[in-house]
Amino acid sequence: MLALLSSWCFGSFSTPVQASPSSLSSSVNEALVQATKASGVPIELLKALAYLEGQFSNHHGQPSVDGGYGSMHLIKNKHGDTLDEAAQDLGVVVDRLKKDLPTNIRGGAAVLHDEALQLSPTHTLPSTLADWYGVVAEYSHSGTRTAALQYADALYGVLETGFRVETESGEVVVLAPQHVTPNTGTAMTIHAVTTGTLPAGCKRDAAVDYSDAIDCILNPAIFDCTPAAAVYPGCTYESSNRPHDLPVRYVAIHDTEGSLQETLQVFQNRYSGVSIHYVIDTDGTVYELLHDKDVGYHVGNYWYNQRSIGIEHIGYDATGFLWYNAAQYLSSAKLTAYLLKKYQIPLDHEHIVGHGTVPSPHQTTNHVDPGPYWLWTYYFELIHRRGVEYPTGHAAEHVITLKPHSDERPLGGNGSETPDNFAFFFLHTGPSTATPLIPQLEPGDITDETSTIETNMSYYYLARCKDPAGTGDTMYAIWYGESDQFPASLQQTAHLAWLAVPPGAATAGLGVPVALVNFTGAGQGTISVYGRPLSGSDVIGTATTGAIFVSGQTSVEDGTTNLWYEINYNHRQAWVPASSIIVMPD
Repeated sequence: MLALLSSWCFGSFSTPVQASPSSLSSSVNEALVQATKASGVPIELLKALAYLEGQFSNHHGQPSVDGGYGSMHLIKNKHGDTLDEAAQDLGVVVDRLKKDLPTNIRGGAAVLHDEALQLSPTHTLPSTLADWYGVVAEYSHSGTRTAALQYADALYGVLETGFRVETESGEVVVLAPQHVTPNTGTAMTIHAVTTGTLPAGCKRDAAVDYSDAIDCILNPAIFDCTPAAAVYPGCTYESSNRPHDLPVRYVAIHDTEGSLQETLQVFQNRYSGVSIHYVIDTDGTVYELLHDKDVGYHVGNYWYNQRSIGIEHIGYDATGFLWYNAAQYLSSAKLTAYLLKKYQIPLDHEHIVGHGTVPSPHQTTNHVDPGPYWLWTYYFELIHRRGVEYPTGHAAEHVITLKPHSDERPLGGNGSETPDNFAFFFLHTGPSTATPLIPQLEPGDITDETSTIETNMSYYYLARCKDPAGTGDTMYAIWYGESDQFPASLQQTAHLAWLAVPPGAATAGLGVPVALVNFTGAGQGTISVYGRPLSGSDVIGTATTGAIFVSGQTSVEDGTTNLWYEINYNHRQAWVPASSIIVMPD
């Protein structure tokens, strides 16, 4: 160990000293040792970076949404090209850096070495682990200083806690906790963009609600639908005074299905009919387009629009392994933590919703973003680390939620989606995975949500058994609102379906079990299920008397004393009046 320490504590390097190809190991742990010896970068730092970006997954050679490759996130994008730099340093082809984890680690170490020398006024490597803070911030290649520093903070958080992780090849990597206080002064000279060209309509000033954001706030004289003279769709949002006139109860997570430029062009078009509060670029830069107090048009449900703040992420719901990278997750989690604290919103999936979990009563084709590769468990933990506590409460019997390992890091390759590598779970027509899946409106479309549920949402099960097909899964019988009409209909019908859950993925859930009852029909018949808590409209489906769901929240209908229960009806939330509800005893 002393030999390793001496290789980076006092040395000065012009280029990394690389081992001959014949002596390089295919073992990840040995590659870490070799990379440290060659580059002078502390092995603890290399481990923490590989964990932060990809938890030692190379993502099958597919890039992140930021154009970064592998567990060291070697980039080729508008901010830099560390991928080709690493290839030149190591004397290897780029494809090997993309697909081979040990080579990717060595490449990341070489780039860290290069950037350390560039930042140092004496062109020497940092002398302590604490002094690598500025190099890590530089390595993020973030578009703003704030995003670069939060990236470095996150990595030093990994160092502080340590970890034990299994790589895709089954090798175990361990980092013991490092009690180190980062020398934040070493970040004074990083090159994160603080000036330069901003997107059209954007500027750096203090007129934003969120201090880390760039001001792209829309001109109310053009975009505000509130004035009597405004005509939709020639306007895109409503000025308001939330939370004084309307409560803010939700944060809605979206992805854009396009680039930053394309996204801003949509929201800066007064005839687009849509608006959003924040956009987060792949490098972690945050753009604010609406004030928090104003109502945006972003989830296809006016009641939810009135009560939510929307965050768009540059990314794609269907391609998956254009995966969301650490800088974007970190910036999003920091923003969401700010909003949860500001409006006292609970840290759970009932209140941090995806566009795909909000009912759209008047649209036959609903959005599904952020899609099956958004890591909800990982995301919630990042928010929690920002000082937001998880909800507590009694876990009712027969209520489960799903928190699989696949919701902590992406696994597998795009095009072969299973519950092992994405965050949707399938439902079957019988108590075995050998039985057919419940009807799917778009067979073969991984974003089709008509036969799946999402992680971190709670469901009530009536029965369970081990999968007789021998998969090791547990089968849970739950009520589920199926889209069993073709072509796609606004109406769903609740049926009993069997949820297949891999070992270790089910945990005790929170929420109140409620049974739906048609009291006007002598306890028989069906009950209407609504897309929002408003009487007489927006029916999105039905359920048979006796169907049991989990409710995570209630709401009083506007202008009345009518109480409504939200239920996890299928992949989406729905609402049922208290007059059709019996709360189940524990």
